[in-house]
Amino acid sequence: MTTQEVADWWGTAVSRIEPNRIELRGTPVQDLIGTVGFGSMIWLMVRGERPTPAQSRLLEAALVAGVDHGPHAPSIAVARMAATCGVGLNNAMASAINTLGDSHGGAGQQCVELLDDIRERVAAGVAVPAATDEVIAGWRARGIRYLPGFGHRFHTRDPRRDPLLALVDEAVTDRTVEGGHLRAARAVEEALNRGRSRPVPMNIDGATAVIYAELGFPAPLARGLFVLSRSVGILAHAWEETGQGRRNKGPIPPSVRPTFLG
Repeated sequence: MTTQEVADWWGTAVSRIEPNRIELRGTPVQDLIGTVGFGSMIWLMVRGERPTPAQSRLLEAALVAGVDHGPHAPSIAVARMAATCGVGLNNAMASAINTLGDSHGGAGQQCVELLDDIRERVAAGVAVPAATDEVIAGWRARGIRYLPGFGHRFHTRDPRRDPLLALVDEAVTDRTVEGGHLRAARAVEEALNRGRSRPVPMNIDGATAVIYAELGFPAPLARGLFVLSRSVGILAHAWEETGQGRRNKGPIPPSVRPTFLG
């Protein structure tokens, strides 16, 4: 294999690294340092272009909202336990991030897929309420009891929902985003609450899914962006735990004995 063939094998449009040169998506890194916020940098690296200020503001709002949910969240609990095992911050963070799967961390991606299903039917000429009912029925038929992005095991109304959706409403008004995914999400919420005395409101996964989808991020990137967001909380908790001097912290206090089922 020639040198050029090896170079082509690792060809990338993301970065150009040569002696005394670092370019990210075609822009010298020295031109980005001090001029671009982290949210805009994420957009640039993933999308290959810079966001508008309004797009960046909306993306950063979603990233901020998903940063932490305390040790109730398995990823945070795992980070804290791992930090007491002498593995170092990088391992504690990796252990926690690796728990962000379909059941914990994947609802944003799944919600984007749900909203995309509705949008496809609407694009084919089906009214939003009818398209929503069709999609919900289809997901239920697949055995999906809890629709991703709606309801919360801890909050009766997720405190992150309203400020995020208010920002999306503003973005629709100023034409930063189109609003189709927002309409679909609200239609799902309305359908789920039809005839119910106890509401099932949209949660953080649903609200951020709306933002990521409205900004044009494909469904799998909704999970990737959540991982980036939650990594901040994971780091904070792992670092705090390292300063508390505990060793081999288990999931329950030592005084509590697990029930023997044998």
